[in-house]
Amino acid sequence: MESTEERKRYRKAPRFAPAGQSTQMIVGATAETDKDILYLSSALYSRPTMKRVYYSGYVSVNERDERLPLLKQPPLVRENRLYQADWLMRFYQFKVDEIVDDAYPELDLEIDPKLSWALRHPEHFPVDINQAEYEMLLRVPGIGVKSAKLIVTSRRFSRLGSYQLKKIGVVMKKAQYFITCSELSNRTVNELHPEAVRSLLIPQPKKRVNDRQLKLVFTE
Repeated sequence: MESTEERKRYRKAPRFAPAGQSTQMIVGATAETDKDILYLSSALYSRPTMKRVYYSGYVSVNERDERLPLLKQPPLVRENRLYQADWLMRFYQFKVDEIVDDAYPELDLEIDPKLSWALRHPEHFPVDINQAEYEMLLRVPGIGVKSAKLIVTSRRFSRLGSYQLKKIGVVMKKAQYFITCSELSNRTVNELHPEAVRSLLIPQPKKRVNDRQLKLVFTE
């Protein structure tokens, strides 16, 4: 039988782990949209004990059970996009209804969620790097939390140009269409149109090369 002291220790034991809780969602096994998943994640993060939500693409492991869906391959790209959207909610001050809504219930598999949001809201751009508030810098594609903080600190001493932004760590390949700075003369998202910028930033598929094949070069 338990002693009185053991019962007291049991009653004082924390209900949850002191470091916080984490949970995992299996993606692709059921018909939930990305909107459903992210709204649930947002609700979980509102609890003080919830620290992290993990996402895992569903893998078909039991083909004999007809109750389980059969997928040719795990939805790994979707899993990655959910992690990126989760990151936006946790560190970039995005609300879930800015990332997904009734009009866009699924995340774009071709581009990351922040770029997708920026292309849907060209009215917020271009952003003046030397004047914009920190919160707006976080919403510029190609600018992360660390680089946004460095921009705010560095521009106190001098105006920033594209060279300084590259040194800070800004991904200019993306950012150039959404910002203005000292000498940057690129055409912005509003001048080019969002669809044109999207086509420029979508990763091009790499040609598959069979390393086992011998290449013969014939010269004239």
